[in-house]
Amino acid sequence: MDLSIVIPAYNEEENVEPLVHEITSVMNPLAKSYEIIIVDDGSCDRTFAILAGLRRQTPNLRAIGLKRNFGQTAALAAGLTHARGEIVVLMDGDGQNDPADIPAMLAELDAGADLVCGWRFQRRDPFLRRRLPSLIANRLISWATQVKLHDYGCTLKAMRKDVAAHLKLYGEMHRFIPAIAYERGARIAEMKVHHRPRLRGATKYGIGRTFRVVLDLLTVKFLISYSTRPAHVFGPIGVASLGLGFVIGVYLSAQKFIYHQDIGARPLLLLGVLLIFIGFQFITMGLLGEMLARTYHESQGRPVFAIREILEETNGA
Repeated sequence: MDLSIVIPAYNEEENVEPLVHEITSVMNPLAKSYEIIIVDDGSCDRTFAILAGLRRQTPNLRAIGLKRNFGQTAALAAGLTHARGEIVVLMDGDGQNDPADIPAMLAELDAGADLVCGWRFQRRDPFLRRRLPSLIANRLISWATQVKLHDYGCTLKAMRKDVAAHLKLYGEMHRFIPAIAYERGARIAEMKVHHRPRLRGATKYGIGRTFRVVLDLLTVKFLISYSTRPAHVFGPIGVASLGLGFVIGVYLSAQKFIYHQDIGARPLLLLGVLLIFIGFQFITMGLLGEMLARTYHESQGRPVFAIREILEETNGA
C-alpha cells in the first residue's frame, strides 16, 4: 500500500460523500495504491450509515466507527493504528482541506522531508473567533517547542510510515504532531495549502479548546526537553530553594548567636525552614523522576535515540 489517507469525522453526514469522491478524483491519476480511512468519532447523525453505503461503491474506503465521541486526537490515533500505507496523509472531514494539495505534499516527501505540514495561508475562518486565537497559539507553540511553523492547527499533513508509527496521541496532542515528530529526529517541512470555507455542517471547534491546548503544550514541552532527564527540571529549583533557605538560616543564626536577637517570632525563620523543605522535596522529585524515566525506557524497550540510516560493509554470503 503506497498511501493511507486518514480522516476523522464527527457529524459530517453532508461532507463525507463529496469528500470521498473528491479524493478519489485526485488520487486515481497518480497511479498509486491507496486507501481512505474515515474514522467516525461517535457521530449522532447518519455519518457512519453514509460511509457504509459508500464502502460498497468505493473498495479502497475503510470506515471505522468509534463507540462514542472520543475527540479528534483519539480519532486520528485510531486511523493511524489501522493505516497500512508507506505514506500517511491526515486531513479534516469538513471539506475545508483541499485534496488537490496531496500530490504537492508527496513531492515534498520525495524531496527528503519526513513530515510535511500544511499552512493555511489564506484561511477562510472568522478572525476573532478562530484566526486570532490560532495566531497566538502558533506563536506560543513555536516558541515553546522550537519547531517554527506558521500553522500548527492545520490537520492536513503527510508523513512517512515510520514517523506515523511513533506518534502516541492523547488529549489534544494532534496539533503537536510536528513537535513530537521532531523530538524523534524527523525532518519537518511546511508548505502553503488551500483552505476552503465550510459549505455544509457546523464547526465543532470553540474557544474552550484553547485552555486544553495550553495544558497539553506544557506536557509536550516536558516530553521534548526533559523526558529522559527530569532531574534537570526539578533539580535546579530544589537547589535554588535549598540554597536560599540555607542563606536565610545562616543570617538568622548570626542574628541569634552574635547579636543576641530574638528570631523565634520572625516570619523570615518560617520562610527559611519552608524553603529548605521545598528544596529537599524538589530534589527528591527529580531523583524519583529519573528512576521512573529509566524504568519506562527499559520496560518499553524504547531507545533514547532515532537512527536515520546505517552505512556499513556487509559480508556477502
